[in-house]
Amino acid sequence: MGRVIVAGSINMDVVATAVRHPRVGETVAGQSVMYFPGGKGANQAVSSAKLGTPTALIGRLGRDAFGEQLRAFLASQGIDLAAVKDSASASTGTAIITLANADNTIVVIPGSNAEVSSDDVGQIALTADDVAVSQFEIPQATIVAFFQRAKAAGATTILNPAPASAFASGLYPLIDILVLNETELGFLAGVELGDAPTPQQVVDAVRTLEPRPDQTVCVTLGKRGAVAVTAGEASLVAGRAVKAVDTTGAGDCFVGALAARLSQGAAIADAIGYANVAASISVQRMGAGPSMPTAEEVRALL
Repeated sequence: MGRVIVAGSINMDVVATAVRHPRVGETVAGQSVMYFPGGKGANQAVSSAKLGTPTALIGRLGRDAFGEQLRAFLASQGIDLAAVKDSASASTGTAIITLANADNTIVVIPGSNAEVSSDDVGQIALTADDVAVSQFEIPQATIVAFFQRAKAAGATTILNPAPASAFASGLYPLIDILVLNETELGFLAGVELGDAPTPQQVVDAVRTLEPRPDQTVCVTLGKRGAVAVTAGEASLVAGRAVKAVDTTGAGDCFVGALAARLSQGAAIADAIGYANVAASISVQRMGAGPSMPTAEEVRALL
C-alpha cells in the first residue's frame, strides 16, 4: 500500500446557518454559528486518513488559537503533520461559510496557506506507490514543484482545481487525474454549463480541455453522481439519493477517498465509485473535516 501525500490548505471554517442566503446588500437573521476544521487540503487528508490510508499533509498554520486547534484536530485523525509548519507572521486560513437549505456560499481568506512553498513540498520523499494530491488554495508554483517531484518518483498525481483558476504554465501536463465540479469545468473549458448539465454536455466540455489518453478527468455532479473521461471514453457513476444537511467538503471527501483507494492499488473506475459513496455519506453530517466517513461506513454501503 502506498501513502496519500496532500499539499494544501488548512482553514478554520466559520459556519453561519440561516433560512436562506442573503441577496446582495441584504441582511438576514442567522440561526447559529459553528466552527469546524476545514480547508481543502486538510479535508482531503482527513478523508484519506479516516479510510485507513497512511496520510501526510504539507501546509502552513498561523501561530494563533485557530492554528493550535487545527493542529490538534489533524493529529487526532492520525495524519502525519511533520511537514506542517507554523507561519511567523500570517494568520491561520479562514473560510466564512453561509449555509441555507443544505447549500453553501464560501469566502476564503488564505492567510498562512499563501506561504506554502516549493521548499515545503520537498520535505517528504515520494515513492511510486504514493498518490500526490493538491488544490488551488495554495500557490500554483508550489503545486508545480510538488507534482514535478511526484512524477519524478513515479507517483500518481491528483489535482482538484478549486477555487477555479487558469492553470499555471507547465502544470496541466503533470496531472494524472483531474477532479472538478461542473462550475470549475465550465470555467476551465470556457463554456456555460448551467446548474444541471447533461452527461453529454459534461463530456463535450471535458474534451475541450484536450486531455491526454493517459489522463483521467472526473467531473463530480453532486447528487447526480460523476462523469469520468479516460482515453476519450466516458463513464457515468450514478449518484445516491440521500438527505443532505451540509454539502461543505463533499468534493474534498470525494478527492481524499479517490486518492486513498488508488493508493491501495484499485483501478480508477473502482476508486471513483468508492469515492462517490464516501461523499454521499459526508453530506449527511455537519461540517467538512468532521463529516468524513470511515472505511467501515463506506464498505457497509458498497
